[in-house]
Amino acid sequence: MDETDRKIVRALQRDGRLTNLDLAEEINLSPSPCLRRVKNLEKAGVITGYSAEADPKAYGLAVTVFVRITLEKHNEEAVSLFESRVKAIPEVLDCFVMTGLSDYLLRVMVADLEDYERFVRMRLHPIGAVSSIDTSFVYGVVKRSNVFPDLS
Repeated sequence: MDETDRKIVRALQRDGRLTNLDLAEEINLSPSPCLRRVKNLEKAGVITGYSAEADPKAYGLAVTVFVRITLEKHNEEAVSLFESRVKAIPEVLDCFVMTGLSDYLLRVMVADLEDYERFVRMRLHPIGAVSSIDTSFVYGVVKRSNVFPDLS
């Protein structure tokens, strides 16, 4: 990837609905080479998709929770079980494998505290390989971005 490709990616991260003409103008490139670069970035798997950002509260998901998970065992069977089960849980938006005290960090969105309790009791506890669950509730957002930083 060169700097022009990075400009394309950042511009589309800011606004995935840009027309090719507007994108080309923003990154100072003519439309045909711009479109060719976008198609190449998609084909190479650099651009993996397009989506709409939505207000979670308006959607009905007022509570964002970060959940740190520690597994009882770290063998292949326990790790595979946990990861396959977590992938199937719709309330889990992100699951990161971590270093440090916890094995995983989950970003979970639910409607309210009762919904979070149901999530823990009905989704996490039945997995069975979990040793500890440590929860932090988000009560404000200072910054949120899906745009990668400029590397230049």
